[in-house]
Amino acid sequence: MLLDRILRRLIKRGRLIIEDAKGRRRAYGETGGDDARDLVLVLKEPSVGNRIALDPDPGLGEAYMEGKIEIRNGRIYDLLELIGRNIDNGRNTPGGISRTFGHLLRKAHQINPAHRARKNVAHHYDLSGELYDLFLDKDRQYSCAYFDTGNLTLDEAQERKKAHIARKLMLEPGNRVLDIGCGWGGMALTLARTAPDVQVLGVTLSTEQLGVARRRAEEAGLADRVKFELIDYRKVEGQFDRIVSVGMFEHVGVPQYQTFFDKVNALLSPDGVAVLHSIGRNEPPGITSPFIRKYIFPGGYIPAVSEVLNRVEKSGLWTTDIEILRIHYAETVRHWRMRFLDNWDKAKAIYDERFCRMWEFYLAGSEMAFRHDGLMVFQIQMAKHVERVPLTRAYMYPDPGLAE
Repeated sequence: MLLDRILRRLIKRGRLIIEDAKGRRRAYGETGGDDARDLVLVLKEPSVGNRIALDPDPGLGEAYMEGKIEIRNGRIYDLLELIGRNIDNGRNTPGGISRTFGHLLRKAHQINPAHRARKNVAHHYDLSGELYDLFLDKDRQYSCAYFDTGNLTLDEAQERKKAHIARKLMLEPGNRVLDIGCGWGGMALTLARTAPDVQVLGVTLSTEQLGVARRRAEEAGLADRVKFELIDYRKVEGQFDRIVSVGMFEHVGVPQYQTFFDKVNALLSPDGVAVLHSIGRNEPPGITSPFIRKYIFPGGYIPAVSEVLNRVEKSGLWTTDIEILRIHYAETVRHWRMRFLDNWDKAKAIYDERFCRMWEFYLAGSEMAFRHDGLMVFQIQMAKHVERVPLTRAYMYPDPGLAE
């Protein structure tokens, strides 16, 4: 069995039992296990083992979605985490048909004109708002939180994230701010409260998010200073003192990177500051997980920092600060995953069992990738002039107590 050969080569740490459709068992990894406690992957159909072996991504996720595999003494996260501990930062990741073709079609997958961008956004962000309420924080921050101290709740860590970005933007009274990919409006509303008379324009391609963001601005009494529009960032006009983009760049696509930074440069005022917050990879350019591209984020791509910086340079912007957030997103997704599992029945009532399995696999795989497979988050601060930003980071937290 091909899967047997792959697992014998791959699993060196921990222990895994495979039970095939006829009840036969094979053990992999460390010896001396306990059959009553060992993680068991049950293959419920004769063909599923070869399907996973030939095309692990998306084969494993699809088999879990369709109920063709079962995990005993754990959940799908435990299986993915066990695999993650053995892939050595991606260097031992099993390949497969979809990944091979993914590399060949990498550029085609990332072409993202306005009409395709709108369709891709709708696939994920126009899902029922009730779904996101089941696992996100109360502000619906669907991006990496900032766990700068231990034992923070998800809500506290998301507030820390927004405050951290606001400090990097160096907001001043009366600033005009552009929020590219504003989500449900939480960042824009936070920035409007940070300094007097700040005016914010948030742009999104999600009709679902737009409606929520506008309602939140009205309820907060900020609708006169915080506006939200359904518009592609490429169509925005005017000048802005500050530009922020959080969790949107992963949907831009490499062929559009230069367009993105050229547009930021054109929109940013001569004395302006911009901050980009995005997932990145601690490795050379690669491809999007075939499972993620097919079922979760069509058109999405996680960039290598090297792919980003050369486009910033060509735009004429100064890179004034880069911060790498390690493990913060793993902790964020852990909170999301546990909340989702706690609300499984509610999610199933909105969609169905297959959707819940798909979503669990997405969250579990994402957490594993941030812990073991080289993913992280980067924040790039940019300006038009070399002296626009203070020479050290002390301005962000002049009182050490503020970071606690």
